[in-house]
Amino acid sequence: MAARSESRGGGEGGGKGCGGGGRAVCVKLLCVWSVCSALSVAYLLYLPLPSALSEPLKLMVVAATFRGVTQAGDIGQSLGLVHHIRLINTVVTGFESLVPLDYEHIQTEDTEFSGVQVRVYQPSVNTQDGLRGAVVFFHGGGWSLGAPKLGSYDLLCKKMASELKAVVVTVDYRMAPDARFPVQFEDCLKASRFFLQPKVLQLYSVDPQRVAVCGDSAGGNLAAAVAQQIGRDNSTAGKFKLQVLIYPVLQALDFNTASYQQNQKIPILYRELMAHYWLEYLGADPELIHSLLLNNHTARDQKLADPHRAKLDWTRVLPRDVTKHYKPVIPATGSPGILQKVPALLDVRAAPLLADLEALRSAPRAYIMTGEHDVLRDDGLMYVRRLQQAGVSVTNRHYEDGFHGCVSFAFWPSYFAVGIRVVDDYIAWLRDHL
Repeated sequence: MAARSESRGGGEGGGKGCGGGGRAVCVKLLCVWSVCSALSVAYLLYLPLPSALSEPLKLMVVAATFRGVTQAGDIGQSLGLVHHIRLINTVVTGFESLVPLDYEHIQTEDTEFSGVQVRVYQPSVNTQDGLRGAVVFFHGGGWSLGAPKLGSYDLLCKKMASELKAVVVTVDYRMAPDARFPVQFEDCLKASRFFLQPKVLQLYSVDPQRVAVCGDSAGGNLAAAVAQQIGRDNSTAGKFKLQVLIYPVLQALDFNTASYQQNQKIPILYRELMAHYWLEYLGADPELIHSLLLNNHTARDQKLADPHRAKLDWTRVLPRDVTKHYKPVIPATGSPGILQKVPALLDVRAAPLLADLEALRSAPRAYIMTGEHDVLRDDGLMYVRRLQQAGVSVTNRHYEDGFHGCVSFAFWPSYFAVGIRVVDDYIAWLRDHL
């Protein structure tokens, strides 16, 4: 009994250290910690991804990093320490500042267009005789994230300016949670109208007949909406010749399109996350997310949605090889009052896909990129069809291995092959048509 008691007490060689019997306890604890750590890493990293997706193992690592940052933001907000968007943006900005500089021959100028912060990129020497083309660019990030003057977006704009020998204007529009719809749209519209003035185009040696608008994701949403507005605005002297929309988000009435169902768990943009971004952008109650994901806001008894149902009928608009076996989700009864409480869900400035044919007819020729493994795939494909129905010329470049956000990962340190192809392809199209 004494020996047993001494063994349990341990003294300096027992429970207080890893000597004697305590060593076995420490070894066990170390094993438990190792297993838990391994399981945690595996949980964060592993995702069942389609084999056709571009570089799935690399995407797992990127997705795990993003999920970790997102979860940290959620924890910070739940503790009342910081808005989760602010924390995520701090991390994004810090990471983007590490991206190496390139294209030193491109001159940059930070200035304001009608009070909106912009950066103007142009080749240091005008190698073309006469006037040159221009691109107005709106960055993505769910209307709330992004560092347009840093990292991947900075390199993207420099690459466009260099390869197109054109002026590129990136608009640093205000973002959520500090700004809500329609501020982002209005910032982009004001900056575009200012740039399209003859005296401003002349200042930058830009041909007024050779100006394009371009954006990715939420930036594609803003580009489409601004192109529509300027196209039908008779008071605007200058017009866009082209629009380039990279995996654009274009509607918030159906979160159960075939692509939303197929890709709801595919990074970087998950279905629930996209609904969350919409609510942030529109300044709506975040508790509405569950109703949106069930399409309760567009149930059959929600009469305010009736004028737009045909525009979003993907079972009729898209071919069977796209919709596959997926079925529409249209509840018989829904959540009354959502569309009244959040009228911006029906506003074409927020949801360009809802525009009528007359508005679409004034839109410029389009290049729309879509990715098979993207929840927003069908938004883009439906817009292709609606523009075509309005008589607008559209080039749709679809990537079977594409995923949302791949353009942002075309540069250091990711260098996703599909992202590089997407960037090279749309720049080549602009070179041919601008």
